[in-house]
Amino acid sequence: MNEHDSERIAGLLEADGLTRAASEDEADIIVLNTCCIRENADNKLYGALGNLKVLKEKRPHVQVAVGGCLAQKDRDLIQQRAGHVDVVFGTHNVHRAVELLDEARQNGSVIEILEEVVRDDAELFPSALPTRRDEDHSAWVTLQIGCDNSCAFCIVPSVRGPEISRPFGELVAEMEDLSGDGVTEITLLGQNVNSYGRDLTLRLRPEAPSGTDQIEAGQLWAQDEARRPRPLFADLLRAAGQVEGIERVRFVSPHPKDLRPETIAAMAEVPEVCEHLHLPLQSGSDRVLAAMHRGYTAERYLERLNEARAAIEDLAVSTDLIVGFPGETEDDFVETLALIAEVGFDAAYTYIFSPRPGTEAAEMTDQFVDHAVSVDRYERLRTVLSRSSALTHAARVGRVESVIIGGPAKREPNQVTGRTRQNKMVNLPAAPGLRVGAYADVEIIDAGNFYLMGELKEVTADPRHRRRIPVAAA
Repeated sequence: MNEHDSERIAGLLEADGLTRAASEDEADIIVLNTCCIRENADNKLYGALGNLKVLKEKRPHVQVAVGGCLAQKDRDLIQQRAGHVDVVFGTHNVHRAVELLDEARQNGSVIEILEEVVRDDAELFPSALPTRRDEDHSAWVTLQIGCDNSCAFCIVPSVRGPEISRPFGELVAEMEDLSGDGVTEITLLGQNVNSYGRDLTLRLRPEAPSGTDQIEAGQLWAQDEARRPRPLFADLLRAAGQVEGIERVRFVSPHPKDLRPETIAAMAEVPEVCEHLHLPLQSGSDRVLAAMHRGYTAERYLERLNEARAAIEDLAVSTDLIVGFPGETEDDFVETLALIAEVGFDAAYTYIFSPRPGTEAAEMTDQFVDHAVSVDRYERLRTVLSRSSALTHAARVGRVESVIIGGPAKREPNQVTGRTRQNKMVNLPAAPGLRVGAYADVEIIDAGNFYLMGELKEVTADPRHRRRIPVAAA
């Protein structure tokens, strides 16, 4: 989601007449878009700002702006620790980035943080702003901002605000526009995509239908006689699959407690929806899950996951896991190891608990787990997950996968990389005519823990996007 915000900030700056600089040394404006989920993000920010202070001493005209979640949380602290920052703006006023830079250029440093958002503000959502995408064939679409959950470890509700969904019709229109621009793969974004639209249907009175209901909540809900308040995510998946030219639909992230049967059915029945489900577990211990306020038990998580696997053929599953949550015992951790071994995840994002000021968990200081213990558990967790990932990857050797080509491999100049429908990375030898955004059938010939090796069989579809050709200013 932060990367998508960064695309929009870049789009706003380019719309204002700027071009992307090759390096910080050549830039006139440098924007740091921040995250505050974990403590190391803070450290990275202030380390980067320290380096930029030296740059500004050499080139005083350079403007430095800090935006995003950490700016929303630590607005004044940033100015105290880094007085050379020109602009500090939060998560709710990304659309003001250019104006704030102009104001700082005229009047000196500016801090502007909006505490509340206006639901009907057309510029509320990043997707409503100009964009500068790094990939022409693939795009993110923001469904909602904010979050209504109260997970004890999470700072997001404080810095992103309450959950607000974007009107259904606007999302479909954006997907149609993206397709018209040559995009064939979209990823739907939200803090909890499963709850998308619940707030919209709560606002629409069942007894007072209007002509705008279909725009707000989609055709299926508007024409339903019951018109009961409910999430609209399954409806949106079906609508996305009907957009001509969109070949692949992905989404992040759903919440296990809100994974509904109709969403599983839409994933199974809409060919464009990819066979990949990122379902954050966080812990396999019911006691820890309750302390986290996750709203489900390990058994309930398994039930929902098994329902999805039964309905969706060849489903890949990834997850998020936290070790060392306050009060986590060795028995709790062993329960987590047992559960992830049973599930057999394809991939996982793993974290050592990081207390974030302002969250409930940060106040549980008397229950903090010793860091050395957390590190040991983290390494043991990684061992089990690596084993699961290796097994799921090895099972794909010999299969022919449909892969969308993403570009050159980072470490192998003679290879390109791509993604399967299950979101698995595949490296394969570069070949003439194998362009970014193309679809290809690739035979899997080898597997590692985190990627697959493939051999090109044939290109099945060329890219549809237009090539961008840089034009020098006269």
